[in-house]
Amino acid sequence: MDILALQSLLGGFAGLTLGRVVMMAVGALLIWLAIRYEYEPLLLLPIGLGCILANLPNTGLLDEGGLLNVLYKAGIENELFPSLIFIGIGAMTDFGPLLENPKFVLMGAAAQFGIFGTLLIATLFGFSINEAASIGIIGAADGPTSIFVAARLAPDLVGPITVAAYSYMSLVPVIQPPVMRLLTTRQERMIRMPYSSREISKTARIIFPVMVTLICAIIAPASTALIGMLMFGNLVRESGVVERINLAAQNEIANIVTTFLGITIGSTMVAEKFLRWETILIITMGLVAFILDTAAGVLFGKLMNLASGGKVNPLLGGCGISAFPMSARVVQKIGQEEDHSNFLLMHAMASNTSGQIASVMAGGVVLALLGGS
Repeated sequence: MDILALQSLLGGFAGLTLGRVVMMAVGALLIWLAIRYEYEPLLLLPIGLGCILANLPNTGLLDEGGLLNVLYKAGIENELFPSLIFIGIGAMTDFGPLLENPKFVLMGAAAQFGIFGTLLIATLFGFSINEAASIGIIGAADGPTSIFVAARLAPDLVGPITVAAYSYMSLVPVIQPPVMRLLTTRQERMIRMPYSSREISKTARIIFPVMVTLICAIIAPASTALIGMLMFGNLVRESGVVERINLAAQNEIANIVTTFLGITIGSTMVAEKFLRWETILIITMGLVAFILDTAAGVLFGKLMNLASGGKVNPLLGGCGISAFPMSARVVQKIGQEEDHSNFLLMHAMASNTSGQIASVMAGGVVLALLGGS
């Protein structure tokens, strides 16, 4: 065996650096967290694998025409993967509670204000306005939208932003309760809200996704790809005439795209781009965004409670983010801690589903304002 053949065979050792070893350990940690604690396993496990693959030296996976390079260009640069995932999300979402309580759409909108607060804070730490906006979107608790915005405005930050977004989504039951309790009184948390007995017709359920798509596309054209696919998935669900597509959207399509999305996002976590102080700041700012969005929603809930004469439980504003249905369950749990017979789940689901729409709109607004459309 000559020297050149030996170098080709063992070339991986030559390019192995401490940074790459650290990042492969980070990838292994994500895999461990996904398996051991089930932290967003559907995404963190493939992200961990993608991270390991991307940091293996001299594999050619990130070169032009390499597997990971092709996946990135095919699914992230052109917004394909986030859009396809939204079809599955739409097919799995029941907007019935929101249609019964349309006023809760205001809570979803209010819970996005933390995005812009985080944007301002991030600029103080030296991030450009585009980078700061991409970091702020983490607070919406919407992984696909975070990827969508970051890929347009700050491609180099896609990796840390995505990891932060999905990590904090899995930690919603840990992050949100202290904020909700801090900003509400026991009396407010005990407020009961009666359920509506109004039946939502199938016609209304079918018209809703169509109208939302039209309205959102007119107000924020940059959000059309995501909101259109989200509402298409919901239309498939509610129409009842394409059950095969409905089941495929919820299962095969969602699972396959999530796998490829995770591996591709992991491939952006190369040592040269990820092992920087900016990564720590991004993860920290992501937590700030989560807290600010939760706080903004709760404070708006208190305002609605005041305007309604004490009839609205302010906790509902806290689940106006897009972490569905985890955030709604958090509200239900906190409410029942104060009063075991208080059932807030359906109202919380209305607020939570409105947050899904509002987060996409917020992303579209950011892209429109910063020229990312």
